[in-house]
Amino acid sequence: MNELDGISTGQQTKSLAVSTVAFTVCFAVWTIFSIIGIKIKQNLGLNDTQFGLLVATPILTGSLSRIFLGIWTDQYGGRIVYFCLMLTTSVAVWLLSTVSTYPMYLLAALGVGLAGGSFAVGIAYVSRWYETDRQGTALGIFGMGNVGAAITNFGAPFLLVAYGWENVAKIYAVILLVMAFIFWFLTQEDPATKARKERGEKVKPALMQLEPLKHLRVWRFATYYFFVFGAYVALALWLPRYYMGMYGLEIATAGMLAACYALPGSIFRALGGWMSDKMGARTVMYITFISCLICLFFLSYPATEYKVHGIEGPIHFTIAIGLVPFVILTIFLGFFMSLGKAAVYKHIPVYYPDHVGAVGGLVGMIGGLGGFILPICFGLMNDVIGIWTSCFMLLFVIVAISLVWMHTAIILSDRKLHPELRGPKSLPEMLEPSEEK
Repeated sequence: MNELDGISTGQQTKSLAVSTVAFTVCFAVWTIFSIIGIKIKQNLGLNDTQFGLLVATPILTGSLSRIFLGIWTDQYGGRIVYFCLMLTTSVAVWLLSTVSTYPMYLLAALGVGLAGGSFAVGIAYVSRWYETDRQGTALGIFGMGNVGAAITNFGAPFLLVAYGWENVAKIYAVILLVMAFIFWFLTQEDPATKARKERGEKVKPALMQLEPLKHLRVWRFATYYFFVFGAYVALALWLPRYYMGMYGLEIATAGMLAACYALPGSIFRALGGWMSDKMGARTVMYITFISCLICLFFLSYPATEYKVHGIEGPIHFTIAIGLVPFVILTIFLGFFMSLGKAAVYKHIPVYYPDHVGAVGGLVGMIGGLGGFILPICFGLMNDVIGIWTSCFMLLFVIVAISLVWMHTAIILSDRKLHPELRGPKSLPEMLEPSEEK
């Protein structure tokens, strides 16, 4: 008997909607340091490397926690894990407002970072409410919760100016606590967990849940996510600082422009899920990587002064990206990254339907680690190289490596399994999964 038999469209929609709102709140909390971190940097006199570590620390916890949260979701169900996670994190966010030294800020940030683990829980929970041919769209809609980063970049600066950063933390803590109870009272046990409990089946040991992680393909998916999600988070955290340093903007303006990047990087994830259902996740990943390479090429070009020896004397001119073209390029970058985020997670239920939590947790963990590692690298490169656009140079290299690896793996896999297929027909991730090890 199909576990989804008897599940109404209304139940599916409600579970998806409430989970998405909860994830939006969690993501807003997870990226709170992109705004309050700037004030803390000013108060403590931190350099860019220390600031990068501060804003990235919550991302570390949110990343590392995803794998065991994913396993717990596979074992005990997403509803109870999601609820407990939000309760615990709300306490940590409130305690953030009580510390005053840099080491204590880093410690508090570790607790705040648990909010980022909500993604692994929500992905597994939502996917179990939908049939395979609708999971891409559903997970894309859920992933729109990334818009929480835009909400923080847009709204938190005004709260900071009006009430101080300590009260921003308290407000976020209360909102998260309320959301936890809303989620608990409006959702139900997912069909797979409910059916397992009715049959009296025991939960699988954690080691069995981790079995798919021995496949190289899982780590390849994680590498894709390192860019499309990790770099998205990193830039959402870094751009307010970038705008203030590169263009001399005030924090409120910098936050709003950073939100212009974060917003399309979130809301178009549903489109990416729909496209992955219709044309295949591989095709969407090609679109994502190639388009991002083009955007990053222009974003990484530093402002440069040229001197040409002309016939009648030296000719001086400068090549630089102005504020408006820069904002437009970041909007396009965020859009294509949002498509890629949905496409990566379309792969997982197709290849690993019984291990969505564990595999999704690992992929999410590696992606989240990108959000931790990259801001530190951005700050370090600023301090060492001294070029603002060095952050985009690094991302260009990462995308190029991911594109080459993906294309090579696809060619080898398709030729081995389906030698009769050539060209675009072999692109969609609808072919029978191979055991790439």
